[in-house]
Amino acid sequence: MSTISVRIDEGLVSDARIAAKAEFRTVQGQVEFWAKVGRAALDNPDLPASFIAESLMSMAEPHEDSTAFVPRSAVNT
Repeated sequence: MSTISVRIDEGLVSDARIAAKAEFRTVQGQVEFWAKVGRAALDNPDLPASFIAESLMSMAEPHEDSTAFVPRSAVNT
């Protein structure tokens, strides 16, 4: 993937630095994640941003660490 330089407000970079540390990302990775969440939120206005963010994070997890979805109705029978 190629990269380019972009000017970003210092306040946004400062916020990204704090969030990146908490979420174990680089500052660049945090800004990219926010951009992906924002783009997906605009494309899906009926979905909450938190749902979009959690979905993107789960999609980035290694597949070998995932577990199959089991509906509650299947567990109770």
